[in-house]
Amino acid sequence: MKFSDLSIEEIRAQFLDGDQPITAQFLTKLSRDPRQGVRKMRDLLRRRFEKERAERVRIQNMLNFERLLWKSGVRCIAGVDEVGVGPLAGPVVAAAVVFAPGTELIGIDDSKKLEPEQRTRLAALIREHATAIGLGWAEVDEIDHLNIYQAGLLAMSRAVKALPTAPEHLLIDARTIPEIAIPQNAFNKGDGINFSIAAASIVAKTYRDSLMEGFEKKYPGYGFAQHKGYGTAEHQDAIRRLGPCPIHRLSFPFIRELCGEFSERFYVLKQQLQEVNSGPALGAFEKSLKDRWSELDEREQRKIRLMLIRRWKTI
Repeated sequence: MKFSDLSIEEIRAQFLDGDQPITAQFLTKLSRDPRQGVRKMRDLLRRRFEKERAERVRIQNMLNFERLLWKSGVRCIAGVDEVGVGPLAGPVVAAAVVFAPGTELIGIDDSKKLEPEQRTRLAALIREHATAIGLGWAEVDEIDHLNIYQAGLLAMSRAVKALPTAPEHLLIDARTIPEIAIPQNAFNKGDGINFSIAAASIVAKTYRDSLMEGFEKKYPGYGFAQHKGYGTAEHQDAIRRLGPCPIHRLSFPFIRELCGEFSERFYVLKQQLQEVNSGPALGAFEKSLKDRWSELDEREQRKIRLMLIRRWKTI
């Protein structure tokens, strides 16, 4: 059937509401159709075409480094990323993801930029198309014993070792993994600019979220299913009311602060700092600290310094 023989309803069903691909040639045909209803659809379909083309270009740019390695003969490349560095509770989780050369998946992006429904859909798509996925994590006691940075490295190392076959090359978000004798490249904010790392961030994020939802049942009252262990106001209130539970990171100073383990002077200064609402007032507050600085211990001084830096950035 010729294009001119299609009714407006048939064009709408196949291309606007259906899954028929939109091409430049098809848009040219639409532009030649004199029917007013077709012209309206043409404008809608052109915007969709341009959006999809921009997305394909974005994915191509994210695959730049993989394509260079594939062309050089490196076939098994693992993107590696970890999630859960910032929360007050729960493990830090890492994923390593390997794709066959030439794989492209529309929509892959830094997991932090995606809505939960998008992450869930893309995680399923990644699992369908990846040739291998490895998961690793560091538990809360390991975080408290090692520190969160080293625990993140441990989780990533475990994720790589969980792959069924050792990869030939690693692409990692912002760091390199020690004690792994595999060529590595670190990318600053790699989960937003590199395809394989972004895919790993999605897999790690969705897996960790599911763990935290399970902890909601085991430790009710903290709201883990909602905030996933991050320091939201609701989570902070729960810690003050209930105290920390077994999956809280007790090595984090903020946990001790919430539990009232800092001095009374510290909490007074913290409240005063939160009420400061202008640059001159903040400068005056900072000068007044000189007379009260010796009343704080070293960890309280570090905390106040950090709060001051953050306050200057927001005023």
